This record gives sequence, structure tokens and C-alpha cells, in this order.
Amino acid sequence: MLTVLIKQFNRDGEIYLRVKARPGAAINAVKRILADQDGEILKIDVAAPAVKGRANQELARFLAEEFGVGRNNVKIISGAGDRLKLVKIAK
Repeated sequence: MLTVLIKQFNRDGEIYLRVKARPGAAINAVKRILADQDGEILKIDVAAPAVKGRANQELARFLAEEFGVGRNNVKIISGAGDRLKLVKIAK
């Protein structure tokens, strides 16, 4: 499901993603791509509770693995305390 986004990332060297996180899931998984008036939102299940930033850390780890970058290359730009987040991934 992330194939098009990964190709764009590899071409441009960085990508910004709007993510709707669902913490407390059984496993990490991209569930679907939602469309709204501002573009696309990735709905992602996160296998960590929303306690003391654990879900954000697990989301960053998961996205780093999916995009083939180090954990430090994934930054939550906004929405750290919300389910809707803006995430930057860079090479």
C-alpha cells in the first residue's frame, strides 16, 4: 500500500505524511489511505499504547522500517499529542 509513497520518497529524498494513528492495536499496520479536502491521510494501527509517547515512538520506528531509513530520520512535526499527525521522513 505504501509503494507509491516509497517511490516518491526515493525520488525526492524526503516526504511529508499525514497520519491518523490508532494506538493500542495488536500489530503495526497501514490500514488504508483516506482522502479528504487537504489530500491523503494514512490510517495506521500502532502496536503500542498512547502512554508517555510510546505510540509515537513505535509509529516512528514502524515508518522508518517501512521506508528503509534510520529511526532518527522520522520526525513528528505536529500532532504528537493527537491521533492526526504530520510526519516528515528524510534520507
